[in-house]
Amino acid sequence: MDSSTNCSSARRSEDIALDLLKFLAPFIHLGNKSASGTGFGLPSAPRSEEQIDQLFELYTRCRAAVEAPLPPAATGSPAQK
Repeated sequence: MDSSTNCSSARRSEDIALDLLKFLAPFIHLGNKSASGTGFGLPSAPRSEEQIDQLFELYTRCRAAVEAPLPPAATGSPAQK
């Protein structure tokens, strides 16, 4: 039973990190398609790859934020004191 509990809690933090990514991405203009002005220039593939790399980096940062330990002052609840 412990392995299922650990698996579900790990999945939960991944879901929270993904929700945080979905919330933050529009604010930092990730995942938005930008139209080219004249149609000239380099193909959009490198731009898409850059956006994907930025999304992965943001997801990694979201996971780190979700899984970070709470500061000592925030861990104790009034019922425990």
